[in-house]
Amino acid sequence: MAGEKPPNARRFRVGFRTSIIAVFVGVVLAVGLSLVWLSFERVTRITYNAATGFIEKVAQLGADHVDEQFTNVRDNLRILTGLPSIRSADIVDNPRLYAVLASMLRNNPQLFNLYVGYDDGSFLEMDVIDRASPAFRAGLKVADEAAFRLVVIQRSGRINFSTIYLSETLDAVSTRTEPTDYDPRQRPWYVEAFKVDKTLLTGPYVFFATGEPGYTLRVPLGAGRSGAVAGDILLNTFEDMLAQQKLGKSGLAFLFDDSNRVVGHPEMRRLMGASQELPTFAALDVPGLMPAIEAWRRGGPSQQIFVDKAGRTYLAGFHRVQSTGDADVRLAEVAPPDEFYGQILSERRSLFALALAFVGATLPFAFWLGSLIARPLRKLADQTDEIQRFKIADRPRVRSSIVEIDELGRSVFTMRSVVRSFSSYVPKQIVRQLVETEASLELGGSRREITVLFTDVADFTAKTEMADPSQVMIYTSRYFAALSEEIMRHRGTIDKFIGDGLMGFWNAPAEDPDHTAGACRAVLACIQANQELNRAFAAEGWPPYHTRFGLHVGDAVVGNIGSNDRMNYTALGATVNLGSRLEGLNKNYGTQILVSSAVRARVADRFLFRSVDRISPKGFADAVDISELRAELPDTLPEEIAMCRRWEDVFRSIEQKAIESASFQLSAFLIDFPEDTIALHHARRLQEQVTQQAV
Repeated sequence: MAGEKPPNARRFRVGFRTSIIAVFVGVVLAVGLSLVWLSFERVTRITYNAATGFIEKVAQLGADHVDEQFTNVRDNLRILTGLPSIRSADIVDNPRLYAVLASMLRNNPQLFNLYVGYDDGSFLEMDVIDRASPAFRAGLKVADEAAFRLVVIQRSGRINFSTIYLSETLDAVSTRTEPTDYDPRQRPWYVEAFKVDKTLLTGPYVFFATGEPGYTLRVPLGAGRSGAVAGDILLNTFEDMLAQQKLGKSGLAFLFDDSNRVVGHPEMRRLMGASQELPTFAALDVPGLMPAIEAWRRGGPSQQIFVDKAGRTYLAGFHRVQSTGDADVRLAEVAPPDEFYGQILSERRSLFALALAFVGATLPFAFWLGSLIARPLRKLADQTDEIQRFKIADRPRVRSSIVEIDELGRSVFTMRSVVRSFSSYVPKQIVRQLVETEASLELGGSRREITVLFTDVADFTAKTEMADPSQVMIYTSRYFAALSEEIMRHRGTIDKFIGDGLMGFWNAPAEDPDHTAGACRAVLACIQANQELNRAFAAEGWPPYHTRFGLHVGDAVVGNIGSNDRMNYTALGATVNLGSRLEGLNKNYGTQILVSSAVRARVADRFLFRSVDRISPKGFADAVDISELRAELPDTLPEEIAMCRRWEDVFRSIEQKAIESASFQLSAFLIDFPEDTIALHHARRLQEQVTQQAV
């Protein structure tokens, strides 16, 4: 029939030598041509990486400079809140206070003024006249020698309204006394000073008095009269600093906020013009800048690359001004890299030609080397595949005239010997972990932190002593398999099986930074697996296995113990002993999972616990608090959480040895939870104490 192959038709086959040469040549071509392309891109990337690192450094330094200016103002405001005259509202005719304000203003050129308002409407303000625009001085109509404007409003006692113009030496130039309707208590800076937030800033906005953009820093008075101290920072004072930060001829440094407004620019006055509103990014006329900022805001790197309409590449670095708290003050540095890495970029073509020549020269060598490595490589591939499947029968060492292949043959031979040795006394799961983590294959160990687990089946002997031994082995093996699967699924290591119990630990041999949480999850998963298994046991007529768990975290010696003929990878120390002791204590309290205070402290925010008791284990100098692990948060039922919180109140009374109060709370608790074994245990203990006191 049509389409059928003739009986003597042979499937297409190719020899390993031919295939390895073809693959090797193909790899060389693919890798070589990729390297040609990557060599071109690599230079570009290195250039851009260097440029982004440089622009990030410049942006950080600029942000630190702005941050320093905000920090200095904040520190001065806090100093003012501690002055007795400020706290007592002694603001009228107080030359000493005025001198302090003037000194602070002189030392902080970014400050336009300092002022304080009180809960009765009293107010004190000192301005540096010439730090605002010339229009501000002209509007005041004051003499040229006036350097400071001092506004005093006192509404308590003898009402006082005055505006005093002071010279640089704080001599009065002129005084104006006229009532004013200004009330600081109605101003945003005063109202927001008493709000509980993370920022000391109000703004940015355009100041009414000066027409200049800026921020207001405010701090509430901590003692004395209720009120707030504040200061205005004019953003135009950053113009010179931002002008010095720009990179190259086309670079730009500016400040902006999350509302896409420019709040600081080398040419801020030009951008604002006659407007009383802060300019937006559109006024900068830098296409591509807005997408770069949005990418950074979405969690991208602080260095961004974008291209303008003309195809020119720009680098941008963004930095947050830290001292402003939650206020959205950001610094941006934008510059084209071709202005300071132009020579490097122009040499990329030469590098491209050299890389292409290298690929052409490599092809003949690929044919020769492929033929040389074909035979021993085939053998090594077969042997490593056997080792991967743990088929570790003896094989001769593969040798080759190529040093690297010969060394690989020796390594594979050694690997086979090591795996065969380990698999004779350690389960394959442990062998895999030890090999992957390069753990020591000799006797000895090291100290490291582990989370250790002990389990035991309640009343195992009573349940199985009359059963068929072979059935006991089958069902117990199923039980161990279920628990072992959950423990290993949560990155735990099964150390050994001890009768009807097992010992396991986390963070060895493979490191696990979250090992305590993994152990807690594993125990909760073991309980679920145990419950499912018990349902199957019940259907098959086999008694259920109820498991008790003990969990502790601490330092232990982990490594190989035994002899050269027989080793065991295990953990030793007080941590292990306490974990075993906790498992046994479940019987006393009727609990299923007992953990130490160390475990609870590590993962208290992710799991639900409740206190059980304080014990003094033999061999331990200090008493140990133990708790019951209940569930993982936040999937716990609200009533479960409420029960645990109520029990903690009861337990605190027990801990305080307030017998009458504790007995009353325990009784109330047992009314709602009559079968709670922990509460019943403490109730019996309290009853014994009451009996002893009566005797």
